[in-house]
Amino acid sequence: MEDSKKFQDEFIQNASFRMDESLRMISIALDGISEEQLWQKPNSSLNSMGNLILHLCGNMTQYGIASLRETEDTRDRDLEFSVEGGLTKTELLAQLKATVKAVKSTFQDISTHRLLKKKKVQGFEFSGIGNIVHVVEHFSYHTGQIAFWVKLLKDKQLGFYEGHDLNQLNDE
Repeated sequence: MEDSKKFQDEFIQNASFRMDESLRMISIALDGISEEQLWQKPNSSLNSMGNLILHLCGNMTQYGIASLRETEDTRDRDLEFSVEGGLTKTELLAQLKATVKAVKSTFQDISTHRLLKKKKVQGFEFSGIGNIVHVVEHFSYHTGQIAFWVKLLKDKQLGFYEGHDLNQLNDE
């Protein structure tokens, strides 16, 4: 296999791993809250966890599917933040899991040409690589917000890496 193909495969594999990690962490975090807390807003300038999940699905679909596959962008971003309920944790997690699965499939199918091609998304110009980096970091960013919000509500650690020694030093 040529080096550029190895690089592309390694990049996609790591992006997909990070998405799975964020999904795992959100699942753990949501497991510890009530349906009511899912839609609770800390104040008028912050979003509920439910809104954040809808927002993640919209953003990942826009950047990680529609733009990369060069299909129609039908996102309604304002709607992601205006919903005040009506979906359960189970329904939102199913939507998030389906979105992540579709995005990872798109990553696997993308051509080198599309990875390098620049295209406008939300008025910003990104290559396909830029889109993938955006999807991963945006997912991670909001995962941290959700985790923080749950820790604040419950006053307890979420145990994301329970059973794993995070004090191990790097191999020489």
